[in-house]
Amino acid sequence: MTLRDKLNTGLKEAMRAKDGNRLSTLRLINAAIKDREIAARGSGDEVSVSDSDVLGILGKMVKQRQESARAYEEGGRLELAEKELSEIAVIEDFLPKQLNETESAAAVEKAIAETGAQSIRDMGKVMGALKSKYTGQMDFSKVGGLVKAQLA
Repeated sequence: MTLRDKLNTGLKEAMRAKDGNRLSTLRLINAAIKDREIAARGSGDEVSVSDSDVLGILGKMVKQRQESARAYEEGGRLELAEKELSEIAVIEDFLPKQLNETESAAAVEKAIAETGAQSIRDMGKVMGALKSKYTGQMDFSKVGGLVKAQLA
């Protein structure tokens, strides 16, 4: 079952359960996926969106909501921050388990060994290898620092 199928199944279940919050979040996810498909159609690329593309979209949506929740909390709008956090919980239901710091460090070491990276110039190769295997499972902005530290 593809990730897209899981999202559609979750959407149907939310409709049956009359869970408005989950339903609206799943509709936002589907809209983002459709936007990606439309953009791909315009550039002449393949029309279907792969699971790794969907994982990238979901990861981006989580980051956006985290930033919004932080801004709402700083502005004293706790009800809006709660809404953002509940959307994050729904989105994370469809993301794979996140790697912890030790697992991320081990993955970085393995990617460095596989790519034969020697210096900071090879960072792009390492990040590419990590993104191909661990999309949706790690925060690449944090992993970049680990890669730099090990290649330096």
